[in-house]
Amino acid sequence: MRGVSSAVPSNSSRADSQSLPPAPFPSYYSLPSISVAKVGPGVGTNPRALPGVRGLIRLSALALFLPLIAAAQGEHHSSSVFEIGAQAIGVVTRESPAIHGRALTEGYLTQPAIMAQLNPWRGLLSLKGMVSLEGATIKRGELNAGILGEGYIDRRHPHTYLHELVLTSERRFGGNGTNAISITAGKGFAPFGTDDPMARPFEKYPINHHLAQILERAVAIAAVRADSWILEAGAFNGDEPTGAGDNPNRDRYWDSWSGRITFVPWPQGEFQTSYARVKSPENPDGGGADQRKQSASVRLEDAQHSGYALVEWARTADYAGSQRTFAFTSLLAETSARYDQFNGALRLERTERPDEARLADAFRTPIPATDFSIGGRSRWTIVTARAAVSLVNTGAFTIEPFTEVARAHVSETLRPSGFDPRQFYGSDRIWSVSLGAKLAFGMSHMRMGRYGAAITGKATGEMGGMKMGEM
Repeated sequence: MRGVSSAVPSNSSRADSQSLPPAPFPSYYSLPSISVAKVGPGVGTNPRALPGVRGLIRLSALALFLPLIAAAQGEHHSSSVFEIGAQAIGVVTRESPAIHGRALTEGYLTQPAIMAQLNPWRGLLSLKGMVSLEGATIKRGELNAGILGEGYIDRRHPHTYLHELVLTSERRFGGNGTNAISITAGKGFAPFGTDDPMARPFEKYPINHHLAQILERAVAIAAVRADSWILEAGAFNGDEPTGAGDNPNRDRYWDSWSGRITFVPWPQGEFQTSYARVKSPENPDGGGADQRKQSASVRLEDAQHSGYALVEWARTADYAGSQRTFAFTSLLAETSARYDQFNGALRLERTERPDEARLADAFRTPIPATDFSIGGRSRWTIVTARAAVSLVNTGAFTIEPFTEVARAHVSETLRPSGFDPRQFYGSDRIWSVSLGAKLAFGMSHMRMGRYGAAITGKATGEMGGMKMGEM
């Protein structure tokens, strides 16, 4: 793709719950992760397999094994030392029209994931990981009108099996623990943009996913927090994954960088701006167009953690050397609210995307893409509404049926254009209706996209984003 580089907390004792401050974020903001091995064919011989993954796992096991045993043998064992969970969403989507005037109805098991976090030293050294099984369940992609990335168009691509595996060391200081420093290394999210959509209210992803986040990279991140200010800087590989079994190219480590500044004036308010230079994201061997990315956002919630709102702006520009070739901008606003077991959400999005040449499978694009593969540029305006109810919420198991309805309007931004949306889709207005249910077991989602000192709302000694109150 050109121009796009793109629930339930575990139980604790009554005494523990009285000593901890109230959870600062809604439950959908915590995405945990476990990864012990790469799943999928050919992983062991994959020339682009991340060589540091095995070493990181061994190092983490050695570093964490002894204190874990000691904690287990002690008189008091905190339930937050190790937490594990799993989730999956069963969903049926009808999109009309999906292609050439035809409606499509498809069902999926999407976002299946196993996630865990290990924290024997209360943040001094912690391991966080996630295994995603989407490579097995949505290999063809999930209907998602307007989305584009990693060789998929109008379908969301499956994430890599090893979605996240990071080791973080954090030190907090000061009377209230609001000052901190941390370093993070592994595979995960670069310090750029907003939270991953998987940790937000909707099942369908916004189409600005690769404009607003930089994910599944080999990362090295330093973060510093001083009172209300958080500074992050990170280096990572620029190349995007080319399949679910793919990992960062070892020859591309640290060829790209990003930085993020966050201001937290009060616990329920967060203002961030970030910038990234990404080298040849769409050509794994390098030599493709580079990207310069910008992001700014405001995220708010109420004091009772029953309401949330996000407004974000993102822009990605392609560069051939110092010459800008294409630029794509996105503006998104979303909000959600919960009352008792009912919850609802609304999202408005206006995003530009390149319209790339398609393969024999009209939902796929060539990898690597070239400037000559772009037939036009379109602007997508999408309104999405969601309603859900928690039928089962035992504290260890959750079942939440939901429905989502989206209406998209698409138009060309360049004329003449080699891509006519009305002709290709059969209309310039596309409706999507999804019915499904989310099943979750064990630990709740953590925030995805921030590590260590960069996670807002933590009290001293509390794991980043682990104790999330229900939205």
